[in-house]
Amino acid sequence: MSLFDDIVHDKQNIDYTKAGLLPIFVTPPTAEILIIGQAPSLQVQNSGIMWHDASGERLRKWLGIDDDTFYRSGKIGVLPMDFYYPGKAKSGDKPPRKGVAETWHKQLIAEMPNIKLTILIGAYAQRYYLPIDKKDTITHVISEYRIFLPKYFPIVHPSPRNNIWLKKNPWFEADVVPALQQQVDQILNR
Repeated sequence: MSLFDDIVHDKQNIDYTKAGLLPIFVTPPTAEILIIGQAPSLQVQNSGIMWHDASGERLRKWLGIDDDTFYRSGKIGVLPMDFYYPGKAKSGDKPPRKGVAETWHKQLIAEMPNIKLTILIGAYAQRYYLPIDKKDTITHVISEYRIFLPKYFPIVHPSPRNNIWLKKNPWFEADVVPALQQQVDQILNR
């Protein structure tokens, strides 16, 4: 059985499997850039296509890549902290379920031996992968992105819900996004 099948049949995912839902991730062995985010949106869960929503459009713009490169080049891996849409909360979506990343990420990342950069989107991925203090805000972590290079690049979630954050922090799109695009370009076009 493949890791995909193991995830589908994991007891933690049984309700999703019974509902006919498949886990959303892609781990091509040729991937050089890995994107780790929170969890699929409802739209992504329904379509089965990762980052196939408004957040994904903004993400590809921030990365400086087109749909073809993102979806079909085999150079981009996507590994959310939870493989399924976790449901709606008061403001936004529920957090990813505990135990998913701990159980599956190491094995799935091992299937992508050529990863040169891991982009960590949002607080859940950043708190899991980065050696940061609990009191560090996402704004602080992102503003200090250089200290996590060359392995990790933390960014804010590209959701339209973060438009207010982006307006309050214009340095992100002015300084961080161009640096991200440069990193991505150096890896994909070397």
